[in-house]
This record gives sequence, structure tokens and C-alpha cells, in this order.
Amino acid sequence: MSRSHSHPVSHCSAADKLSYRPRLADLEGRVTGSTFVLEQPRCIFDKYNTAEIWLVVATRAGMGDFNDSAQPGMPEWSFQRFPANTSAYLTLGAMQYHYRCLEPNRELTVLRVGSETSCADNASVPNCNGPLPSPGPYWVKFLALNDSESIATTQWSGPITLRTARAIPSSPGTGSGRSGAMIAITAILSVLLAILLAAFLAMLCSSEACGVGSFRPDSASIHRYNTHHVYDQSAARL
Repeated sequence: MSRSHSHPVSHCSAADKLSYRPRLADLEGRVTGSTFVLEQPRCIFDKYNTAEIWLVVATRAGMGDFNDSAQPGMPEWSFQRFPANTSAYLTLGAMQYHYRCLEPNRELTVLRVGSETSCADNASVPNCNGPLPSPGPYWVKFLALNDSESIATTQWSGPITLRTARAIPSSPGTGSGRSGAMIAITAILSVLLAILLAAFLAMLCSSEACGVGSFRPDSASIHRYNTHHVYDQSAARL
């Protein structure tokens, strides 16, 4: 009786340790502020025909805390508790045949982790593939389960760090000082430009050319008018 009881325990502890290590997909935008894209584990679980394949996402502490006997749906390994109250969670469960070792025929062969927003706060969906809450870093591995029993697991990936927005310096000693200096320089340059422009116009209008252009056309037209008027009077007398 004791031997038959010990057999499943040793079988459970003898889950296959695969050499495969998950890696980021080789495509643009593979890492964002809340998601990252993995290559699908094609050909890795071919001999586990009836297995369910789950992705484990963990913090640095989670790599040691996570137990391969964890079951999907357990509250202690839910996305909604991550990372404040748990150091790892399971998500993106799929049957083994989804990762079959066949040449894909226009199939999407990547996994985007963190793409579901609708279930992020829904505790009834503990395996939600929700947005990652911080830049990380994170580590991932794949876990194969057969009838809720762990039968194989991959290696942990390398660290995956998400993108963060670059903050503009705003400290009072640097940012504000620079802004004030720029405003002062701009104002001084504007005043100097206005003075130079006024001096140039004054110099231009003080020359004779300025006077000819302004007044002589009018006097010439008046002169013509007077001459024309005198001519008309003389013609009338004749």
C-alpha cells in the first residue's frame, strides 16, 4: 500500500526539465510599456499529446517561489494579485496541438503577454493576460500539465524589461533656471533686432532718395496740372 502511494508522488516530482528557454520574438514593437511578445514554443511539447501548456510570468523572487504543482485558477497564483501579493501567475493556457511542430500556414506564431485589459481587475478571471503593472524585469517559462499534474517545464527566460517614458528634467535648480535664461536671451535679442531695424529705416529715410520717392512725384504732378491749365487759357485767347 505504501509503495503504490509513493509512486504518483515520485512521478509528480519527476516532471521533465526541458532545455528550451523562452525568448522574445524578433519583430518590431516586441516590448512596449505594458506588454512583450514571445516566440511560440513550437516543437517543444510534441510528445505530450494531451497536455495543457501554460505560461508562468514571475518576478525575480517568483522564480524561486513558484511551485510547478500550482494549478491554473488558484487565487494565490492569479494575475490580480501580481506583483503585490504574489510573485508569479499563470496565463495563456493552450492545448499542446496549438504548438505542434508543423510549418505554420499563415498562422500567428507569437504570444503577446499583457494584451488583455478587460479582465485585469476581474478576480473571476485569475488567469487573465492583463497588462504588466511595471517595467519589471520579468522572467517567464512554460509549464505542461496533464490532468492537473505537472509533467514538463522549460527553463526560465532571461530578464525582460519593459519600455519606460523618458522624463523631462524639472528640478527647480536646473529646468526652471534654464527656461528663465532662455526667455531673457530671447527678449534681449528681440529688442536688439528692433533697434537695428529702426536705425536702418531712419538712415534710409534721411537720404535724398527717400525724399524724392515721397514728395517729388506729387509736386511734379501739380506742376503738370498748372502748365496744362495755362496752356488751355492761351489756346482759348487765340
